[in-house]
Amino acid sequence: MPHIKDYTGKRAHMIGIGGSSMSGLALMLKRMGVNITGSDSVRSYATDQLEREGIRVSIGHRAENIHGADLVIYSAAIHPDNPERAEAQRLSIPQMERATLLGQLMEGYRHAINVCGTHGKTTTTSMLAEALLDVGLDPTVHIGGQLDYIGGSTRIGGHETFVVEACEFNASFLQFHPTIAVVTNIEEDHLDFYKDLDDICRAFGQFFALLPEDGLCIGNGDDPRVVQLLQALPRRTQTFGFGAHCDWQPAGLTYTAEGCADFDFALHGKPQAHVTLRVPGEFNVMHALATMAAAVAVGAKAPDVARSLENFTAPHRRFELTGMVCGVRLYTDYGHNPAEMHSALQNAAHQPHNRLFAVMQPHTYSRVKTLFKDYIHCCDLADELLITDIFAAREKDPGDINARMLVDAIAATGQKVTYTPTFDDAEAYLRAHWQPGDLVITMSCGNIHLLNAQIQEHGDHWPA
Repeated sequence: MPHIKDYTGKRAHMIGIGGSSMSGLALMLKRMGVNITGSDSVRSYATDQLEREGIRVSIGHRAENIHGADLVIYSAAIHPDNPERAEAQRLSIPQMERATLLGQLMEGYRHAINVCGTHGKTTTTSMLAEALLDVGLDPTVHIGGQLDYIGGSTRIGGHETFVVEACEFNASFLQFHPTIAVVTNIEEDHLDFYKDLDDICRAFGQFFALLPEDGLCIGNGDDPRVVQLLQALPRRTQTFGFGAHCDWQPAGLTYTAEGCADFDFALHGKPQAHVTLRVPGEFNVMHALATMAAAVAVGAKAPDVARSLENFTAPHRRFELTGMVCGVRLYTDYGHNPAEMHSALQNAAHQPHNRLFAVMQPHTYSRVKTLFKDYIHCCDLADELLITDIFAAREKDPGDINARMLVDAIAATGQKVTYTPTFDDAEAYLRAHWQPGDLVITMSCGNIHLLNAQIQEHGDHWPA
């Protein structure tokens, strides 16, 4: 197995370089002295940014793109029959999957804090990265999203602390080397890879087992699946949550008119620091508790962490206000499974609005098939729901599932739902039905945020 430390001064070619993780890793490797090139299927903001940083990016996957490379790095979405991977195989150029690379990068750190869970990973990792930076611990960071505070998705800091988002998709987190694991929750997802929820739990258990003997696992004490794994783990554990049994709890919890939490961080019932969050919703209370637990575990002072959290405004595409058009506020959220979309709509419901329009872009055929029943009521909080065609991502259309089937099932419950297959269809519907004071939220980890950009580009006077 190749090791990235041996490629300083050499050329590594990254397939799928425009992805949120891969683009950040590309910049990190470039700053470490690796000569980076890459390719992606489409041009994007990320590929444009990489080119501005001096990284050559080819649009389209072609065998000749990897000629002259010393190492090929690919994401889990890039299959062996990809022309660049196939050519690397033919030429005997070493290949490395993204997760293996990330695991190698965190080797040797005293604190390798891995944030895992079905949802909430990016926000919690972002909160923790900001907090550790604010208290002077100079973390190296890798996040699966864009965080303005660190200027992107990665940051090279000192050699003491590495903060990383650890994703369970394809069991990629089993390639990592955590010293501290933070688990936000364990629910059904990625059932194109896992057999069932029990299989997912087994993978998380294997991940926790990677902790060294003096490692620490910090888990959601309100999630029975997490608690069961913690109880069986022969390592130090700590819990956070609303339950009285949790080590870290929110004491004296109240919410502002915008739905932002105000509370004391309490450890074993004793207040440690006070916070008023700037990000709304119950989920962000949990994210803040997890952040506090992890930050204190590596030596931060609770009041200092709380001061940082008071300024946290979330990474891009995590309940992000993108603008206002025709007196209508436009939000976008990365939520792409039913639980995450329900959470996003809970946050939206706390904001001042007349009617709430939700635009769902279902993500992957396999997810829609396996979680079909969960999709039916996850957007009940919306006054009107629009559903676009399914975003295929890494998958091919199996022919037995489509967005209209989801629309029909939701309509049968009585909810007002409309099939708007394209962004143009969705924009036309919204503009025909919204009124000043309404709120629109677009949801998916596909490219639904581009709908917000499209609407805002057209402005208040559409059509011209």
